[in-house]
Amino acid sequence: MSKKSSAFHEQEIKNSGFSNNSNRNRAINENGEFNVRNIGLPFFRPYEIYNHLITMPWLRFTLMVVLGFFVINFLFASVYFVIGPGHFPGMDASTTFNNFLDAFFFSAQTLTTVGYGRISPIGFWASSVAALESLFGLLSFALATGLLYGRFSRPQAKILHSAIALMAPYKVTQRGFMFRIANMRRNILNEVEASVTISYMNEEPNGPIRRFYPLELEIKMIRFFPLTWTIVHPVDEKSPVYGWTKEDFKKADVEILVSLKAYDETFSQNVHTRFSYRYDEIIWGAKFIRNFEQHSSGFTHHYLDRISDFEHAQLPELVSSDVLETERPL
Repeated sequence: MSKKSSAFHEQEIKNSGFSNNSNRNRAINENGEFNVRNIGLPFFRPYEIYNHLITMPWLRFTLMVVLGFFVINFLFASVYFVIGPGHFPGMDASTTFNNFLDAFFFSAQTLTTVGYGRISPIGFWASSVAALESLFGLLSFALATGLLYGRFSRPQAKILHSAIALMAPYKVTQRGFMFRIANMRRNILNEVEASVTISYMNEEPNGPIRRFYPLELEIKMIRFFPLTWTIVHPVDEKSPVYGWTKEDFKKADVEILVSLKAYDETFSQNVHTRFSYRYDEIIWGAKFIRNFEQHSSGFTHHYLDRISDFEHAQLPELVSSDVLETERPL
């Protein structure tokens, strides 16, 4: 072990939260969630309901609300229909199906407390069920309002990142690992901080072990975030992957873990996001193409659909292999 590799060993991240066991699965999925599935939990988990409702996709949430509305009205309409049209003056359709439709729409009017008045309940059971549905409707709409507020008020970072990362020329004679990020929203993000960790399989006497090391960045934090930020890790003598080739990345099953934190002025809160790049999502010998330009109107046009655009470029030559052998970490 060289002095250099000893220094790297001291820098190893021990609190990554991931296992060091031999594991070649992705750590962070493309949607930013950890690639972990908890097993052994009970099927019904009431403590998860609220979190699930405010984090599920909007389309699924909308469909759930609409479906719930129809199911509730269908159930109450069935009860009204069983009680009988005679207990609901105005429910005098000529067919059974039309009577059920009248009961369904009466249920919808009762649930929403609209009450047009054409149909009204008479008798203990009819009035009791209608009163119960009114209470249920008030509670349901209060719950739906709270969920909508929770979904709208929950701060989220909508940070776009390039679909690929690059191993690119850096300062003419060096190499740099780099990727790009940009704010998808029109809100203001300040004090944006980036933390980048490399995870790779290291062959050791007792078998392969997954190690985690921090990657030093050219710039760790930017005060303002109006344009694309190209995050660069200089692959110099201080880098854990100094001298590594594309084949080395593949053999070591490299995954680059990225964590971002920023202050959102709209919500006056910190927002976080995370993503990763695996070895097969890294393009070697390329550089990004600028995705913004000055316009005659006086504005800077920022093209977010070009954040992943790149062109091929010649990488600087590596130093001799005998030097690299002593510089690589364990």
